[in-house]
Amino acid sequence: MKTLSKENAEQVARHLAMAAQLIDEDPERAHLHALAASRRAGRVAVVRESVAITAYAMGDFALALRELRTYRRISGSDDQIALIVDSERGMGRPDRALEEARSVDRAALPTATRVALAIAMSGARLDRGETELALGELEIPELNPDLAFDWSPALFAARAAVLEDLGRLEEASFWQERAEVASAALGHGDDEELIIEDAYEDLADEPESIEFDGDEPVPAEDVESESADSDGADSDGAEPASTEPGEAEQPEDAERSE
Repeated sequence: MKTLSKENAEQVARHLAMAAQLIDEDPERAHLHALAASRRAGRVAVVRESVAITAYAMGDFALALRELRTYRRISGSDDQIALIVDSERGMGRPDRALEEARSVDRAALPTATRVALAIAMSGARLDRGETELALGELEIPELNPDLAFDWSPALFAARAAVLEDLGRLEEASFWQERAEVASAALGHGDDEELIIEDAYEDLADEPESIEFDGDEPVPAEDVESESADSDGADSDGAEPASTEPGEAEQPEDAERSE
């Protein structure tokens, strides 16, 4: 956010912090904070990423896809490819999900991203009724029951779920146990909670979802989802009105309480 003025960057950071804190307990409010940040800094990659992640948490997969593609264009990074794949799944398009997954060089991805992508691809296979292939997607070098990393519990649990679907209950039980052991060893769920005061009480008056059409923000229901376009269309999403650093449009109600 170095392109923003000091004051604007501080306000954007506060909105992003609140979005991160609220996403699990109140994804809709988290999304409003992400949108407020986007109105101030719509050309900043991490801001569009936050809008995408909160939209995904709300189950708005069309908006999540739009914002994830914009984030990827701005940042040049594939680090959210697993979320793109899962959003395609959420749209009921497992075939396109697998196409997206195959479009990246998995060997070049960070380990955590590669593991998340394997889990997402396994889910897409399950959506297609390809349970054996779903298990095969999880046969990656990181699948080691004797080592625990941050991504291990999710990987082990995904394998347990597929094995259960296959009726291989003893193996499923083993991997579920390994997932629980890994989670406990990593201290998941034991982190000290970080409390950030929500100073934006007027966010409740904000529209629930906004997309940007041309130069003016309009309600999302008035904008046809770009994900409904013909196969192969890859929309990046339009940019918010303001383009000059530090001169973005002030959020309507979110900032008045400051």
